[in-house]
Amino acid sequence: MSLNKMHASEVAAKIINKNDLFILDVRNEDAYADWKIDGESVTSMNVPYFDLIDGVEDILEKLPKDKEILVVCAKEGSSIFVGEELVEAGVQNVSYLPGGMKAWSEYLEPVKVSDLPGGALYQFVRIGKGCLSYMVESNGEAAVIDANRMIENYTSFAENKGLTIKATFDTHLHADHISGGKDLADQMGGTYYLPEEDAGEVTFDYTPLKEGDVFSIGDVKLEPVYSPGHTIGSTSFIIQDQFLLTGDILFVQSIGRPDLAGKAEDWVTDLRTTLYDRYKEMAGELTVLPAHFSKVEELGENGLVSAQLNELYRVNDGLNVEKEEDFRKMVTENLPPQPNAYQEIRETNMGKISPDEETQREMEVGPNRCAVN
Repeated sequence: MSLNKMHASEVAAKIINKNDLFILDVRNEDAYADWKIDGESVTSMNVPYFDLIDGVEDILEKLPKDKEILVVCAKEGSSIFVGEELVEAGVQNVSYLPGGMKAWSEYLEPVKVSDLPGGALYQFVRIGKGCLSYMVESNGEAAVIDANRMIENYTSFAENKGLTIKATFDTHLHADHISGGKDLADQMGGTYYLPEEDAGEVTFDYTPLKEGDVFSIGDVKLEPVYSPGHTIGSTSFIIQDQFLLTGDILFVQSIGRPDLAGKAEDWVTDLRTTLYDRYKEMAGELTVLPAHFSKVEELGENGLVSAQLNELYRVNDGLNVEKEEDFRKMVTENLPPQPNAYQEIRETNMGKISPDEETQREMEVGPNRCAVN
């Protein structure tokens, strides 16, 4: 027997397909409590690495005999050590996650949303972080919306399909992850768009994203819709009168938080107006495609995260708070902890600081936490 590898793509496939998986997470207890690999068919157990240095005998009886065992740590070194100890102790079917939780945080799974005239719409699911980005392609042209910093995922995807990325868009200035929009546009010779209201402290050149502009990607139409509340500049997109890309304003099971720029009280009214007036006036048949998800239960077929707008007005609690004072209390008092290093992430996305790649990876570790509980 030998220790196997189970790459992030394989873990993602098991979660999406709801295959049984047992995870032995050997990170410290606080790291495990903050963020771990979840799935409807995933069982996990946390035993810190330092409790296993002298041997794994004490946990052997707690391990399943009939499931794959995946050992996970922050980077991979500890999981290799513990995995090899388990193999040596006679445990079968043991793997480790190459790159650890950092690799899990960075993996993107491209999922086809729908065919479009001359092309298609794709959702890139960052399953370990809960981030969602999008590529619209038609007749050899493409645009990317809310790109993550791992831009090689988009460039290789476009290259394999013979696409030219002509534009990148950020729906707002992100605080939970480092944007790849500017770097992707620069590398591909495209144009980078950002809402002007969010760009007051941005130090680099960009093109303002404004409601009223209509963008054509091949035969596909993209229409920006000003929808403040998560940030003052938050802007949604209607694609081909079928899809509503809501950024961090509306999610499948929650709504966006208004406090990540320190202005929760100021932006509550904007958030309610966007959700309760602006969106409600739109065609209910629109399919909502958010920029985040919080729970694996939100993953649908093939891992797609989506919902019908009219259905969300029926089932999403954040859209059904009758009194404005109760809404204000909900979105200012009922908030999760703020994302890891969110101030530094905002400054990076403004161009104020330029952390090296390893520091950027460290900054992004953990869940996105962009939703109201």
